[in-house]
Amino acid sequence: MGKGRLEAFSDGVIAIIITIMVLELVPPRDTTVNALVGLAPVFLAYVLSFVNVGIYWNNHHHLLQVVRVVDGRVLWANLFLLFWLSLFPFTTAWMGENGFASLPVAAYGVVLLMAGVAYYVLERLLIRIQPPGTQLEAAVGMELKGITSVVAYLVAVAAAFVLPAASLAIYVGVAVWWFVPDRRIERVVGR
Repeated sequence: MGKGRLEAFSDGVIAIIITIMVLELVPPRDTTVNALVGLAPVFLAYVLSFVNVGIYWNNHHHLLQVVRVVDGRVLWANLFLLFWLSLFPFTTAWMGENGFASLPVAAYGVVLLMAGVAYYVLERLLIRIQPPGTQLEAAVGMELKGITSVVAYLVAVAAAFVLPAASLAIYVGVAVWWFVPDRRIERVVGR
């Protein structure tokens, strides 16, 4: 089965996720600077989520560059990833509107954690079904960055109940780490 429909569907879902997130940014009724300052947590949560969804979209695109075939298991794994990404608008709004309280920050971390797990599962399934000569496994290697991110999210979810600011710092740190493009696939494809 070709990968074109998988890519197109995923791009569409991710575009909708970003659209829903931005629609949660409701402008204040007041026209003062203080009214805007009051929206700072909502806006900062949106920025963090936009960056995270963008990172997943970018890496998903790079991953599929070297894929030749997909199968039913990959379609379901991709839906599993999209499910977790689709929860970003909810957890983003909940976290921002509640001033980064413990439970919403932890829930946001669970979504990050499960999206990371889902991406790892998708990646491993794609590697397993590629025909000989596909460079995906060589490009991806042992996915140390992904595994480290999942562990960091686990720590952050637990920390959210003690110090939500520490969890947020971990979420931002992982996003900054992933924001720097992963050149592994580009290096292999470029050879």
